[in-house]
Formats: sequence, structure tokens, C-alpha cells
Amino acid sequence: MKFDAVLIAGPTASGKSAQALALAEEIGGVVINADSMQVYREAPILTAQPGDADKARAPHLLYGHVSVREVYSVGSWRADATDALAKAQAMGRVPVFVGGTGLYFMALTEGLADVPATPPEIRDAARALLDDIGVEALHAKLTDRDPLTASRLRPSDPQRVLRAFEVFEATGRPLAEWQSAPAEPVLKDKKVAAFVLDPPRPELRARIAERFETMVDMGGLEEARRLEGLDPGLPAAKLLGLRPLQALAAGTLTREEALDAAITGTRQFAKRQMTWFRHRIPHYIWFYPIVSNLITQFRQNSA
Repeated sequence: MKFDAVLIAGPTASGKSAQALALAEEIGGVVINADSMQVYREAPILTAQPGDADKARAPHLLYGHVSVREVYSVGSWRADATDALAKAQAMGRVPVFVGGTGLYFMALTEGLADVPATPPEIRDAARALLDDIGVEALHAKLTDRDPLTASRLRPSDPQRVLRAFEVFEATGRPLAEWQSAPAEPVLKDKKVAAFVLDPPRPELRARIAERFETMVDMGGLEEARRLEGLDPGLPAAKLLGLRPLQALAAGTLTREEALDAAITGTRQFAKRQMTWFRHRIPHYIWFYPIVSNLITQFRQNSA
């Protein structure tokens, strides 16, 4: 069977990028990023983006093309992914989407809400209000204007509360209403092979620890230092390990303390990723990369 696209999901540090690259070389593919943090150009080390050697082996798209100071949403990525799909088709290559952001995979196969962009003046005013009154008070204001969406959000989540507040201010409609009318999926009517890497937990925990040690030694600490002062309401402020490494750079945490905090936070994030995958994409082909590899899995399901 010939597939129009390949999807590869997996938790952070599971080795999915290497698997995607090997498959892209095997089938003549182009690797397309489906991870919300690997889009940021100022943090290639902290987000474990493919290096020049990997990019020389196969084309890569949607890596490091966005500033950390941009409000980059799943809607933004959906538009970029649509363009990337067209580029892959123009190159005569199979698009291989790889990443750990569940909503990106939903946009590919099920469609997500096509929420209008927020005008800059409304976005700036909402951020200023958040800075002035704090996230819980902003959530209270959102509850007055948009109780439907507010009831679905944690009052302590600045990014999502701010986004919902902006959307209502800009459109006069609850974000929950927009989300109830999803746009068409990017891969509508395409034949798709979809996989999830499911590494054994002890191996994944070890890989996460090893990767953070390597990141710090390769310049991740300098990246974190350069991102000091980043607006905490921006999506990029959730970069894994950013705050502990900034504390290390400032001298308020030791190297051991910073690495322990970063590794623990990343392990917790990976656990949440796997929970999401099990609930939302159980129909993907799951496999242990320690036992098999993606090329083998792909061949078996292409026969």
C-alpha cells in the first residue's frame, strides 16, 4: 500500500526524530516538525532540534522558523503544516510528520477550530491586564464574559486564560464555541500511516536525564540565559527546563539542583504526553523502539 503521509508521535526524548529521519531516508521523505517547542529559532538546543548533519540527510521543514516572542498557536501551525504538505508534494517526497504535540496530530487528521487571529492591540492590552491583575483575577473577568470557556480552564494557567480572554475580546464569541466547529483536517482524504513510540519507562527516564546533561554541556545554559525576561504568558515560556536553567545561570540553583528540577519536570511532562496519546490516539500503531524500529513497522503495515 502506498501512503500519502506518515505520522510519528511519541514522548519527549523517545528517539522519534532519529526514527523519522531513518524512515525519510528509506522512503524518500521530508521530515516535518509536529512539536510545539521545536518551532522556536532561539532555542535549538533546549528543544533538541535536528542539527545540520541530520538536515543534510533529508529535507526538514517547520523547525526553528518562529521567534520565541511570537504568539504561535495550533492554528498557526495548522496553516504552516498545510504549506509544508504542499512543499513536500512539490518535491515529490512523502511527508513524515514527527513530534510530541497531540493537538498538532489532531489538526492533521481530525481538524481543529479555525479561530481568527487576535489583533495586536487587543493582544497587547490583554497581556498588560494580565501583568497588572494576575492570572486568577483575569480568570474571574473571563468568567464574567465567557463562563463556558472559563469553566474549562484552570485559574492558574496564564497561557490558556489569556488566549480565551483575547478571543472573546476580539470576536465577542466564546473560545469554546469556536472550538466546537473545527476546520477540515490538513490530511483530509489522505492515506496515512500513523505510529506511536512507546519506550519502556526506565529507558525513557534514563534518556531524559542523559539528554539534559548533554544539553547543558552543549550550550543549553547559554540559550536559557539569553531568554531571560521572556514574557511568561508566551507559549515559549513553557520550554522544558527553561526556568531551572535560568536559575542556574543566575546562581540561585546549583547545577545538581537545576538538572534535578529540569529532569523531574520533563519526566512528568512525558507521562502526561503518554496519557494523552493513550486516550486520544489509541488507534495508531504502537511499538517499543527498543524491540523494533519504525522502518520494520512501516514495511509490515505497507505490505
